[in-house]
Amino acid sequence: MSNRIYLDNNATTKVDPRVLELMQPYFCEHYGNPNSLHKFGTETHPMITDALEKLYAGINAHDEDDIIITSCATESNNWVLKAIYFDAFLKKGKNHIVTTEVEHPAVRATCEFLESVGMEVTYLPINAHGTITADQVKEAITDQTALVSVMWANNETGLIFPIAQIGQICKERGVLFHSDGVQAIGKIPVDVQLTQVDLLSFSAHKFHGPKGIGGLYIRSGVELTPLFHGGEHMRGRRSGTLNVPYIIGMGEAMRLAVENLAYEKEVVGGLRDRLEDALLEIKDVFVIGDRVHRVPNTTLVSVRGIEGEAMLWDLNRANIAASTGSACASEDLKANPVMVAIGADVELAHTAIRLSLSRFNTVAEIERTIEVFKKAVKRLRNISSSYSH
Repeated sequence: MSNRIYLDNNATTKVDPRVLELMQPYFCEHYGNPNSLHKFGTETHPMITDALEKLYAGINAHDEDDIIITSCATESNNWVLKAIYFDAFLKKGKNHIVTTEVEHPAVRATCEFLESVGMEVTYLPINAHGTITADQVKEAITDQTALVSVMWANNETGLIFPIAQIGQICKERGVLFHSDGVQAIGKIPVDVQLTQVDLLSFSAHKFHGPKGIGGLYIRSGVELTPLFHGGEHMRGRRSGTLNVPYIIGMGEAMRLAVENLAYEKEVVGGLRDRLEDALLEIKDVFVIGDRVHRVPNTTLVSVRGIEGEAMLWDLNRANIAASTGSACASEDLKANPVMVAIGADVELAHTAIRLSLSRFNTVAEIERTIEVFKKAVKRLRNISSSYSH
């Protein structure tokens, strides 16, 4: 499998071998339920504590804040939004949420569900630069607004949203601020104090941890009705036996993610730029978003005259993994929603390919990808009925 090239790291990442090594003893050696009073359970406590400390340090959470372990960011996002229905709408009569048109389906679909039970949602459109402005949020907030939910970085374009400015506005207006931080952690600094985020969702498998484990940061003083009931785990905020090896893995993955931020910016960003520069040499190829305002690993590229799925086919035949956008919507063959939102024409909106790198990619892999991509463009345009040569 050494000839395979993986450029779909915004969908999921390889587990760092150091993470796996740390997890291994907690499957068959130290496997006790941490809620048990005997030694099989209590012997896991120091490693759980260590993992949580790594998570707190990774996002600059304070001791009095909570980081609750969940199964993934989808659960975390659902929990925040559905708790707003109970805590703000049913109890206080506030029925308004502000979000964006380009959120991950875990946020967008949940908001659509909440609209069916009486909530009102404002979906802010992105501008020609692929993001929103803090002023848009400010104008959308009303006396009925209970929550603003804006992703930290977009999963398709990699574009970074003005989280600190939005956080300041929400604080001034007394509105809770939630951010889906899945595509930011491990790529750029994430500081919940600096940005005044009240709630932050994240998922380990996006920063070289295991799948099936995530978290929700909850600022001190923020109350959320639990999504799960049936136990006193996580101080009663999230029932369910703790997944000890995965918690340990997520903590170590967070530590390594923060440790590698400079490498991500300089080395991974350099590989991404080399790839983009080469692709932009091709006629009628477009990259979405200014590099300065993107996470350093992500390129969303469109090739006029070539369907995104056709390009994926050629890349896949060459053992190169890429995506047409969010993996959670990979079977949806509609035009790329981000491309539509920024005003791309109908044809171009069907051509988007996402290439997302990681610290495990090499110069040789990028050079090979450039070679394959250019050959695929030539082949597919030669048989295209829509592209004028």
